[in-house]
Amino acid sequence: MDLLLALGLILVVGLVGALISRRFRLPTITGYIVVGLILGPTVSGVIQSDAVVQLEAVTGISLGVIAYIIGTSLRFDVVRSLGKSIASITLFESFSAFAVVAVVLSFVTVYFMPGLGFRDSYVPFGLMMGAAACATAPAAVVAIVREYRAKGPLTTTLLAVVALDDAVAVIIFAGALAASGALVGNAHAASMLTVVLTPVLHIGESIGIGVACAFGLGWLSRLVRTRELTLVLVLGFVILSYGICEAIGVSGIMANMSLGVVIGNSRRLRQMAGTLEDVEPVLYAMFFVLSGLHFDATSFASAGPLAAIIVVVRIAGKYVGTRIGAWVGRAEPQVGAHLGLALLPEAGVSIGLALIAARDFPELASAMVSATLASVIINELITPPLLRSTLVRAGEVRVEPPREEPREPVSGSGVEKEHHEHNVPVGSTSFGTSDPYISESPWTRSQRARRSASGDRGAGPSNPRSHS
Repeated sequence: MDLLLALGLILVVGLVGALISRRFRLPTITGYIVVGLILGPTVSGVIQSDAVVQLEAVTGISLGVIAYIIGTSLRFDVVRSLGKSIASITLFESFSAFAVVAVVLSFVTVYFMPGLGFRDSYVPFGLMMGAAACATAPAAVVAIVREYRAKGPLTTTLLAVVALDDAVAVIIFAGALAASGALVGNAHAASMLTVVLTPVLHIGESIGIGVACAFGLGWLSRLVRTRELTLVLVLGFVILSYGICEAIGVSGIMANMSLGVVIGNSRRLRQMAGTLEDVEPVLYAMFFVLSGLHFDATSFASAGPLAAIIVVVRIAGKYVGTRIGAWVGRAEPQVGAHLGLALLPEAGVSIGLALIAARDFPELASAMVSATLASVIINELITPPLLRSTLVRAGEVRVEPPREEPREPVSGSGVEKEHHEHNVPVGSTSFGTSDPYISESPWTRSQRARRSASGDRGAGPSNPRSHS
C-alpha cells in the first residue's frame, strides 16, 4: 500500500474511532488502538505489514515527543517535595510486579508448556516475563493526562514514577537475564556483572546525549523569536536526540526525558516546555493507531490464557507494591489509594525486553513473545479507561465541561485582550478551570514568560510575528 494512503487512513479512520470512543466516555487512545487492530494485517489486512514497517519512523518521533513532555513536567522544586515517596513507590511497584509475575509463572507455566524442566525452563521463563512485566508504557499515561488536563499530587507523582520506571525495569531485566543464564548454565553465568552494568552505562550515555542536546537547543534559542521557528527548533532537537540514541543503540526515551528535564527547569528556556502542544494530537493519533497495527491478533489463540494470568498478576503486583511504597515514602493518602491503578499501561519496553530474552533463550522464544504480545494487547485495551477513572476519582480532572460563560469586553491590554484574540472566554476552558496557565494558548504563555523573564511585566501582548 502507498504510504501516503496508509497515513491518510490512519489519521481519518483513527479520528472516527476516537470520536466513537469519546461518545462512550472512553479515552481517545482506546479508539485509536481499536482502529489499528481492525486495520491491521492480522484482522482486515487493509494496511499490510510492509507499510507498518515503513512507518516505524513515526513511532520513533512520537515516542521522542512523549518522553520530552514527561521530562518537562518534572520540575525539581515539585519533585523534591515528593522525592522520598517517588523513589520508594518506583522501587516497590517495579520489584513487586517483577516478583509476583516471576513466582506465579514459574509454577503455572507447566500447564501450558508441559514436559520441560523446572530449574532450566520454567524459572527462567518466569524471571524473563516478570522483568518485562514491570515496565510501564509512558505514551498512554502522558496521552491521557494531557487529554484530560489532569493536575495535582497524584498526576505529578504518576509522571515522575513513569519517568523512572523504565530505567528500573531495564536494570531488573539485566539481573534476571544473568540469573536465568546461570540457571541454565550458559555463558551469561560467567558475565553477570557485565550484563548488569551494561544497561547502567547505556542509561548514562542516554542522559549525556539528552543534556548535550538541551545545551545545543538553548544556544540556538537565542536566535529564534517566532512561534513557528521555536516549534521547528524544539521538534528538531527532540528528533535529533532520539535519532542519535537509535543509531548507537541506547535509550532514546531516557535521552529525551533528560532533554525535557533540562528545558523544564531552566529559567530562560522554560517557556519552550509547551511548544509541541500544537503537534501532539496528530502524533498521538498516528502513534496509537500504529501501536494497534503492530499487534498480532493471532497471538491470542496460542497465548491468551497465559497472557490473562500475566495481566491479572501484574495488576495485583503493581497495586500492592504501590501501596507499600506510598506507605514507606509517606505519600499523600490519595496517591497511595489511586496510583496503583494508574501504572498499568504496558507496551513497547515490555515487548523489546521480551524480544531480547527470546534471542538468548530460543527454546522459550515463541512462548515469551506470544504471551507478551497478548498481554500487551489486553493491557492497552483495558488500562486506559482504568487510568482515566482513577484520575477522576482522585479529583484531579473535571470530566463535564461547564456552561458557556458570556464573553467579557476587551479593555486595555493583558490576558483579557489575549483571550479575545483567541475567541476564548476569560477564565474558562473546556474543563472549566480558571488557572491561566491552562486556559491560555501555548503561544500566549510563551510570550508572557518571555516578557516576565526580561522584566517587562507591564507590557501588553505582542504580535507573535513582530519579532521575526
